Amino acid sequence: MARGRFITLEGGEGAGKSTQLQTVAACLREAGVPFITTREPGGTARAEAIRGLLLSADEAEPMAAETELLLMFAARAQHVRHRIEPALEAGTWVLCDRFTDATRAYQGGGRGMPLARIDALAAWVHGDCWPDLTVLLDLPVAEGLDRAAKRGAKDRIEQETLDFFERVRMAYLEQAGASPDRFRVVDASRSEAAVAASLREILRPFLQAARTHD
Repeated sequence: MARGRFITLEGGEGAGKSTQLQTVAACLREAGVPFITTREPGGTARAEAIRGLLLSADEAEPMAAETELLLMFAARAQHVRHRIEPALEAGTWVLCDRFTDATRAYQGGGRGMPLARIDALAAWVHGDCWPDLTVLLDLPVAEGLDRAAKRGAKDRIEQETLDFFERVRMAYLEQAGASPDRFRVVDASRSEAAVAASLREILRPFLQAARTHD
């Protein structure tokens, strides 16, 4: 049985990942591809519990940057071992809202944690289990934060400063520039329909190549 493909959507606050995840899911469904959708941090019961710790806005005890980074990878370890890898091994495609690229952007770019440390944790936690395709939904930070503000109460990370999110965006774009074979950057400042059309164009050759390879 051919191994499933691993597709991730990345982007800053308000980029529309949740909405466009459904576009990608529809494309896979139309192509008759077996798939699951999941998210990070989260994806399994234990990982979702860790997500609650990470995103809780209760700052009675501020979270150290090292704690945040380690919790991200603790959740990822559960996710990879118990959901992502089993699905891929079974030939099922995995469509995930964020993965380690987000950690490199948020904890690396945003928090200033050393990328070498992040990459060492990634090598330990998931080895060569990296996405086959990563779509980065990019838009100006101020616009994304305006969109996100309409969703309701902010979680702990959403309460960060504009400068923090500017660093996150730059870190994402640097990763995309360094890995052009895996990343596709989409202008997410356009309408939902325009972004969805771009995603369909990106997925078409990817799906064709996957079928040929299989």
